Amino acid sequence: MIKVVSFKICPFVQRVTAALEANGVPYAVEYISLSDKPQWFLDISPNGQVPVLVTEQGTALFESDAIVEYIEEEFGALNAAQSNEMRALDRAWRYLATKHYLTQCGVMSSKDKATFDQRVEKLLNAFQKMEAQLSGESRFFAGDTLGQVDIAWLPLLHRAAIVKAHSGYDFLCGLPKMQAWQEHVMASGIAEKTVSEDFLSRFSQYYLTNTYLAAEEGQVENTHCCATSSCCD
Repeated sequence: MIKVVSFKICPFVQRVTAALEANGVPYAVEYISLSDKPQWFLDISPNGQVPVLVTEQGTALFESDAIVEYIEEEFGALNAAQSNEMRALDRAWRYLATKHYLTQCGVMSSKDKATFDQRVEKLLNAFQKMEAQLSGESRFFAGDTLGQVDIAWLPLLHRAAIVKAHSGYDFLCGLPKMQAWQEHVMASGIAEKTVSEDFLSRFSQYYLTNTYLAAEEGQVENTHCCATSSCCD
């Protein structure tokens, strides 16, 4: 069976497990501590980072982009009927998501409002670009079936949903198509299938404790959006 080596709150790992789930591929997960990486992991991960996917043949693959490409080529693309042009566009929109994973992590780990406000602008700009791209006429990015762009954006949308539920801060405030997309992706149930059982508690301990977002629900203002809460429903 395929094995994924993971750190429990890593968004890059969630993208890989989501790709496996969406393709119906059985897999096992082995979790490690990034502060105490075992030697066997360092031996198979040239960059010392997760995710690593070990194939059934024992080959260790690293870098999430390469791993997702392997999953598509080995088990079939979710949007197999696309033209080459559309596949290229999809890859570009997927890249826009993945290059903002660490941006979102940095925003969420901000200790004070000034740092948060400074860091969040780059992330909000990416969300605004996707808002302009979404049609608003289908459940997912390219229709009513979950696709690779949805998979790539899942970690961002999932974490934004948790932050909103905890603090009231909505990264997608004022972006109605993004909010609808997030709702459909979360309603698909794939988010829960792609993280550990204790993901929420570990995520909260890391990002919602002793950070700016640690405030009680409703105390973190959506200052990037509007002065009233009506646009953030």
